[in-house]
Amino acid sequence: MSAAAIDASRLLALYPALASLAPVRLAALLQPGAVMELPAGAPVFSERQSCRGFPLLLGGRIKVCKIAPNGRELMLYRVEPGGSCIISSSCLLGRSDYNARGIAETPLILLLLPAPVFAELMLGHAPFRDFVFHLFAERLAELMQLVEEVAFARLDQRLARLLLARQDDVLTITHQQLADELGSVREIVSRLLKGFAAQGLVGLGREQIAILDRPGLQGIAAV
Repeated sequence: MSAAAIDASRLLALYPALASLAPVRLAALLQPGAVMELPAGAPVFSERQSCRGFPLLLGGRIKVCKIAPNGRELMLYRVEPGGSCIISSSCLLGRSDYNARGIAETPLILLLLPAPVFAELMLGHAPFRDFVFHLFAERLAELMQLVEEVAFARLDQRLARLLLARQDDVLTITHQQLADELGSVREIVSRLLKGFAAQGLVGLGREQIAILDRPGLQGIAAV
């Protein structure tokens, strides 16, 4: 799917909160230049950058993360098609700069609602306003869970839960990527994975992890 192929029906299938807008307003949202394409790895937004608008993701996946001064990364949440970014909405509502960064994990197609359009929809279109606040509630619950895990759960528990959350039994992922998601460092994650491998829970290969014993990992995750 390319940016040129995006039309109102595709937008409304992913964002039904916009369905009651007049056709002329929908057409205005899809003006040339409003729909953007970004390659995998491209920055969507950066810390201390002003927010130009509210992104509606039409294809791909965005990773939103926080970078510490020492370079360590903590993954906050991901944005999938049909969702959006609460950090963007909070920056627009609070008229503040970004305090995290968004990265294209895959090639992206997104529609950027300019700040004045976002403000207009928040004030005058109840379904869109409800969508944004519902998104806030969902993301806040996710972030509270993340805070709880970081503060109270052991790293081996969190690593086991992260591996179990993946549906595939063979994961194509690096130790550094796992460390980034856990807010840890590669050396510690590698040491824990070697411990899991010694127990027969996982098999380790080059940028691959095979889950061999899900019940065993569930036992660690539940401790």
